[in-house]
Amino acid sequence: MKQGTSEDYSLGLKLLTAGTAACIADLATFPLDTAKVRMQIAGEGQALLLASPEGSVLAVRASQPGLFQTIGNIVRLEGARSLYGGLSAGLQRQMCFASIRLGLYDSVKSLYAGIFDGNSRSCTSMNISVRVAAGITTGALAVLLAQPTDVVKVRLQAGNNRRSSMRYTSTLQAYKNIANVEGARGLWKGTMPNISRNAIVNVAEIVCYDIIKDLILASGYLRDGIPCHLTAATVAGLCTTLAASPVDVVKTRYMNSAAGEYKGAIDCTVRMFVQEGPSAFYKGFVPSFSRLVSWNIVLWVTYEQMKLQMKKFHSIE
Repeated sequence: MKQGTSEDYSLGLKLLTAGTAACIADLATFPLDTAKVRMQIAGEGQALLLASPEGSVLAVRASQPGLFQTIGNIVRLEGARSLYGGLSAGLQRQMCFASIRLGLYDSVKSLYAGIFDGNSRSCTSMNISVRVAAGITTGALAVLLAQPTDVVKVRLQAGNNRRSSMRYTSTLQAYKNIANVEGARGLWKGTMPNISRNAIVNVAEIVCYDIIKDLILASGYLRDGIPCHLTAATVAGLCTTLAASPVDVVKTRYMNSAAGEYKGAIDCTVRMFVQEGPSAFYKGFVPSFSRLVSWNIVLWVTYEQMKLQMKKFHSIE
């Protein structure tokens, strides 16, 4: 997403660079993501359910705890390792998912620029429609490939809860059990709401970062360096949280639900609205915001530095 660059290194290296940067960001922010999932699946007025190592399920309090109390309760009752439950699936997801949605973004943007405005070097174009179309496309492609890893990650992060009697001891066991009990449909459960979510996320995250960074560089206030990347990443994280939180909550609830609990994502959405009100769609907003802003900062700073080193290695200006 650097201005004035053409195809600078191979597609394979672009995918690897994007996936690696996303894995580093996931490692740094995974506890916040786990807390977000626990808060999102908790019903209004219900206790947040936590499981002890012996298998007993404890209700912490009648009302939903905040971010730091949720993290503290998980550590106290389940151990610090539970904050990283589903990490292996999360890293698998990022290597598959981010490598496509981020690594392919510039290439797809160039393709669409050639179609929409005859400009095959869209890195210098401020055509928002081209960037939005590229973000939606790469986000949807990434979900279609990486959805099973997302389902497993959510199930492992959710821990024991009364919605399902089946919990998983490892990532591999989760894949096998879901495939055996629920079939292929179980591994791709929630694909449509996830495509919707990630179309929004890609536009709010990648496209916002892309545009804001270019505007900052065009203004001359900051050079193309870490301060510029930090600023653009923070704004992109805020935009992503505001836009994607409702779909993210529905996706998490639906993917973590027991078989037959909901007729579909729309049924899940309607029941959440009727039973818990509009505020249910912004459950876990604080950890979502904290996680997405910090995740974006780590991702973009790492990704931009990795791209810079890659260009130096290939002697590209």
